[in-house]
Amino acid sequence: MTRQIVLDTETTGLEPSEGHRIIEIGCVELLERRQTGNNFQQYLNPEREIEAGAVNVHGITDDFLADKPRFADIAEGFLNYIEGAELVIHNAPFDLGFLNHELERLGGGRGRIQDCCQVIDTLDMARRMHPGQRNGLDALCRRYEIDNSHRKLHGALLDSEILADVYLAMTGGQVSLSLDHASEAGSRGSIGEIRRLAAGRGRLRIIPANALEMERHRERLMAIDKASGGDCLWLAEEKNPA
Repeated sequence: MTRQIVLDTETTGLEPSEGHRIIEIGCVELLERRQTGNNFQQYLNPEREIEAGAVNVHGITDDFLADKPRFADIAEGFLNYIEGAELVIHNAPFDLGFLNHELERLGGGRGRIQDCCQVIDTLDMARRMHPGQRNGLDALCRRYEIDNSHRKLHGALLDSEILADVYLAMTGGQVSLSLDHASEAGSRGSIGEIRRLAAGRGRLRIIPANALEMERHRERLMAIDKASGGDCLWLAEEKNPA
């Protein structure tokens, strides 16, 4: 089962090499490309002041963080949460730089985040898919028609939730063909249950797609093919005729 964690951080400033620290971690869990609700969020006391420019971006203040735990207090729980998952991060070098800096501060030879997780950088992916265009999170929301009207300020969990929607759109949208969500299986019966139609219902009516529907279907397949780097299975026969 594919487990992905969409991750974002907020920080006191831009450079960990200058002593800046993480003040919020937000994660959204995807299992087989579905959000599970098993998310992770933690505000952190950075033990230093937040730069004014950073406060303007995320709105998180020193007073708000005064009683929050330190990174050392939550590190084990966070690492256990992400271990073995594929991380989806927008501008991954930024967040990984801060996370690895925090781990280095703890000592104990914990290694880097990349040592326990694979990483997908959606900014790098977007630049390859849309060269020469704006590829920030807001620009991608406009391009893929993702509603981010509630994003007045940056926030690690909020941005991870938005990025999860953007990532699914960039990679072809929801792909599971299951009729029942896993969380509903207990109340609605087994997903694999076979339900037979009652006899005497007559022949099912077949309604073929019209020309406009076929054209839109074709456009959708081409969009999927582009987003997947030419790996759209529904076009495989057309590309490679027997």
